[in-house]
Amino acid sequence: MPLFFFSLRFLFLSAIIPLLASIVLYRFDTFDPALLPSDALVYSTDSISPLINDQLLTGAEFIGAGLLNSPEDIAYHRDSGLIYTGCVDGWVKRVKALESVNDSVVEDWVNTGGRPLGIAFGLHGEVIVADAYKGLLNISDDGKKTELLTDEAEGVKFKLTDAVAVRDNGVLYFTDASYKYNLHHFAFDLWEGKPHGRLMSFDPITRTTRVLLRYRYFSNGISMSADQTHLVFCETPLRRCSKYYINEERVEVFIQSLPGYPDNIRYDGDGHYWIAMPSGVTMLWKLSFRYPFIRKLQGLAAKYGFDTMIFENAGVLQVDLDGKPIALYHDSKHSHVTSGVKIGKYLYCGNLVYSHILRLDLLKYPAQKRL
Repeated sequence: MPLFFFSLRFLFLSAIIPLLASIVLYRFDTFDPALLPSDALVYSTDSISPLINDQLLTGAEFIGAGLLNSPEDIAYHRDSGLIYTGCVDGWVKRVKALESVNDSVVEDWVNTGGRPLGIAFGLHGEVIVADAYKGLLNISDDGKKTELLTDEAEGVKFKLTDAVAVRDNGVLYFTDASYKYNLHHFAFDLWEGKPHGRLMSFDPITRTTRVLLRYRYFSNGISMSADQTHLVFCETPLRRCSKYYINEERVEVFIQSLPGYPDNIRYDGDGHYWIAMPSGVTMLWKLSFRYPFIRKLQGLAAKYGFDTMIFENAGVLQVDLDGKPIALYHDSKHSHVTSGVKIGKYLYCGNLVYSHILRLDLLKYPAQKRL
């Protein structure tokens, strides 16, 4: 009999008490996820590309292996032939990519003291950096001078300065993915499911920062159109990219129901945009975005050190100027692809977790028609 009561007490202590504690934590935790817009939960076939390479890692080469710590964005400077990328240790690095990856050269150029994400080039040789923690930076005089351009708008500080593009009149357009959560806690912005992102502009002549669009869902990558009339920017949890017409100040959908969650978007100068997706759509992501209570559980788990964000089947989608899918390059074994840039015959991919830039020869390993 004593053994029986001991077993009951053990069952109570090991199962019932943790369960009750979990219920209490859930009920009284102030983290309050919201329902996402209904169109974010639609999984249509509109964004399925006719061409596919589902083995991105096959034939891939790794540039700067061990020398590039999570190179998030990639910007190619055509005049110098150099690739600029921002790393998690604060370095903006310059890469000379040669035919042989072993001969490629990586240079520590400028350390922002923060986390450089988006990179673009100004009209007079400047390098414009969207630093997640610092704000919008201007690096000039071949790296000798770093200037903070702006770090707030309408009295609200940027929490996650993300991506930047430059118009031919010198005006800078950029995103603040969240005014509530910084990069270290970006997952909570996704889990909360509320629009904390903004699209903004900075005029270097008037030194004015304008908020162009508010209430965006984790506003991420941004690219200027070839004709300079509009921007294309991404909203990660909605799996959507939208156009913002600069003169008309209006928005329309560019592409939606993407096969993954978009990060950076790059125009290649040849009639195509390349949309990087750190993860494809998985069952867990589907359920999380459909049901706020699951995202609340994920948030609670994260507060106690358990990471439930699973990234897989990452890749890059090539689309035309109208947002029509052309080709998808992805791999079920790959994750955290944050940028894709076509330079010559190669696709270069940045990421959030690896110590290299991935390069794929598009002629040797092309996307092919679906079977």
